[in-house]
Amino acid sequence: MTPPTHTTSAPADASVQRHLRSAIDVAVRNASEDGGPFGAVVVTADGREFTAVNRVTADNDPTAHAEVSAIRAACAALGTYDLSGAVLYSSCEPCPMCLSSSLWARLDTVYFAADRHDAADGGFDDAAFYDFFTATRAQRDELLPVHHVGIDNRTAPFDTWAANTSRTAY
Repeated sequence: MTPPTHTTSAPADASVQRHLRSAIDVAVRNASEDGGPFGAVVVTADGREFTAVNRVTADNDPTAHAEVSAIRAACAALGTYDLSGAVLYSSCEPCPMCLSSSLWARLDTVYFAADRHDAADGGFDDAAFYDFFTATRAQRDELLPVHHVGIDNRTAPFDTWAANTSRTAY
């Protein structure tokens, strides 16, 4: 698979630049303390800021990316899973997991400073994760075999959820 070309930069106003610099600053501080070189800031529509760093190795949690951690912090503090109106600023281009988390959180926009190629140059090449979703089945199976097994009660959780009249729809 051929790697994509470098991303195209969007024009950034002073606020975007300020938040990106903040994400970069916390990433630098984290990297200097043996943490991952990634930082993120979620800014809500009313201006509240939630800053986080990569804690993968500190927490032994492969999902503790800076972006996911910032989303988690914002959701916990605000008591909601819906961050509509909020913006994510990341020191680096979010990986597919972080992008998916941004979609699930219903963020309005994502801005990032370094791109995936800058990350690869710095020793964090996650091209295989981006390529996974556009690869053929055979190519995906080389990285992570994923198999559908259609057992009889496979829809029971969805049926139960749909029948629950007190459920929270999302």
